[in-house]
Amino acid sequence: MTDEIGFAPSENPYVVEHGGFYRRWLSRVDDLSVLSDTVASLTGTTDDVWVPAWRDVGRRYEDDGDRLRAACDHESAGRAYAQATVFYAIGRFPAAITPLKAEIDRDCARAYLKSCERLDPPLHVVDVECEGRAIVSHYRAPANASPGSRVPAVLVMCGSDVFKEDRGWVAQLALDHGLAALVMDSPGTGQNPFPHAPESVRAWIAAVDWLAARPEIDEDRIGSYGISRGGYSVMLLAGSYPERVRAAVAIAGNHFGYRMSQEEARRFADMRNRRSEYVFGRPGDPPTFTPSTVEQEEKDFRTWALSELGIVDDIVCPVLMINGKRDHLAPIGNIYYMLEHGPVTGKEARVYPDDGHCAFKHVEEWGPASFRWLMAKLAASVSPSRSVPASAR
Repeated sequence: MTDEIGFAPSENPYVVEHGGFYRRWLSRVDDLSVLSDTVASLTGTTDDVWVPAWRDVGRRYEDDGDRLRAACDHESAGRAYAQATVFYAIGRFPAAITPLKAEIDRDCARAYLKSCERLDPPLHVVDVECEGRAIVSHYRAPANASPGSRVPAVLVMCGSDVFKEDRGWVAQLALDHGLAALVMDSPGTGQNPFPHAPESVRAWIAAVDWLAARPEIDEDRIGSYGISRGGYSVMLLAGSYPERVRAAVAIAGNHFGYRMSQEEARRFADMRNRRSEYVFGRPGDPPTFTPSTVEQEEKDFRTWALSELGIVDDIVCPVLMINGKRDHLAPIGNIYYMLEHGPVTGKEARVYPDDGHCAFKHVEEWGPASFRWLMAKLAASVSPSRSVPASAR
């Protein structure tokens, strides 16, 4: 199991470790030896060698799923398709940036939908409309949800290189705790046509409004939940739409308002530069992740920080923040910043000292716990007449 591997905050795709490159998928891999053996076989990260390595594993699992489905062993087939989805997703990383990546992206979507064929309650592929553009999203609601028995809901906000097909487990946790779930790609990723920019919060607002308009959803009990970049988006949305977002869970996230020291910013930029050494595009392509500098980090802060956008005081809903203390992509100072700024009450946090970005080593604990928290906060949600910041009226 994953307890057998070590820990290091890094982006090295040739090592399997907590806090490292494969943290995104570790908890969803049934047989860690399959992952480790594939990593050991890698001879590069460019798409000509990366995609075939992971695609072969995904196809084996998908073929198993097809065989099991034909034999009417639907439960085992679903598990096989789920494993295929994971390995296709690794091959897609970080996105469909080349024709080969686009192919395995389609493989991933196909396998994921196969894994969902027997879900009860079912998964619905829906369009969230925003300014004349459709954002393809995934929606599930509890079986007992109806206009006469409305349920709370959560908007699940994806990250920069993890898409809605990777967040089905979050939606399942929501269902397990009595919430409907809408899972949507982050702007600039997957099937979200809006650019990666602070003003694209309007896409998230449209998603909340889509939920609020559902006859089976209690419009006064809608929360948000995000991991990594999604953890930032949760806070951006909470401060931009306080009259509708009633509780928020942020797993990691950067930038909230914490300004790094020069030395910390230098180390942060160095880590990003080490990540930029790996090319996940075609042979000869430039770095997939742009190298950084202290100056660039400061520029990003001025563009993205909630403090710079002037919305920290507008985050009035209950907020739960979770992360690993040794996060190399979203400094833990972000959590402490939020505890020190904005409204006095309503903010809670859990920091894992032995973990890194998103604290995935402890997801079996914080996953269910965060949804128990979210359900409790939404159950206690006040009426629409509650006080909201003047800027939101």
